[in-house]
Parts: sequence; structure tokens; C-alpha cells
Amino acid sequence: MNHDAYDNAYIAGILNSVKTIAMVGASANDVRPSYFVLKYLLAKGFSVFPINPGQAGKEILGRTVYARLADLPEPVDMVDIFRASAAVPGVIDEGLRLDPLPKVVWMQLGVRHDEAAARAEAAGIKVVMNRCPKIEYGKLSGEIGWTGVNSGVLSSKKPLMRPGFQSFGVRQK
Repeated sequence: MNHDAYDNAYIAGILNSVKTIAMVGASANDVRPSYFVLKYLLAKGFSVFPINPGQAGKEILGRTVYARLADLPEPVDMVDIFRASAAVPGVIDEGLRLDPLPKVVWMQLGVRHDEAAARAEAAGIKVVMNRCPKIEYGKLSGEIGWTGVNSGVLSSKKPLMRPGFQSFGVRQK
């Protein structure tokens, strides 16, 4: 897989299939990017489990924080890594010990580790590097375009929101 460029269908397929996410490196600090992404993903209907050893047992945005992936109360579809690239191999090792394995490992903007990604892919896990699911969701749904950002997705109509659910249609039910 070419991790320098991702097809929109690949990213949309991931965002449509994922329901549960473990966010490794989640922060309770409301000015940190991981806090904003956690808040956004929760608002879009994803079930997100914050992972942060220093905050374990506490809550972030009403969600219990866990020290490590092995402590999660249920399997997750995706592991979202908000850590430095040097920490990725350890997170991948921990993810590869989960049963069942996550479907996706997602590395945030600025986070890339090709060797660890290859190990995850060899185990059948999809990998995204140097991307943000919040930005990708907004881009693919057209939502980000309504804030004045060129999303690269052309549409002459503002997407209709489903009643009672904050979604612009990227996720299919």
C-alpha cells in the first residue's frame, strides 16, 4: 500500500466500517488536538476509549480512561495513535496481542512508522498514517467545506443531516 496518498474510497470505507476506537495518547487538556478529535468522534456516534496511563481510571468527556489497550472492556475496530512516531512500534505490538485484532491502525498527523505499519498489515490490519480521522471525515462528508475550507469534494448542495443524529452521511447505518 502507498502510504503517501490514500484513495478517498479507502478512507471512507474505514470510516464507514469502524464503530469502536481506542485513542492512544488521549488528553484531558481541552486545548490538545487529541481532545478535539475525541470530542468530534464522540459527536459523530463513534464509541471512543481514551488510552493514557497517566489518566487511567479518570474520565475524559465522560469516557473512562484506560492505561493500555489490554485493559479495554471490549474489542475495538480501530486504534488511533496520538503519540510520537517513536512510540508506534510499542503500540502496534500491544495491538497485535489483542483478540480479536483491530481492523485498522490510524496514525495521526505527523505520525508515521513504516516498519510497524508493515507488521500490522502483515497481520491483516489496514493502516493509515499521517492523517486525522476528524479532518478526513469532514472532508469526505463535505462538512468541512461549509466552513470555508476546500475539501476537494464537489457538491452544490449542503448535506442533509439525519434526524436526531449529527452525521453528514459518511457513516452508513
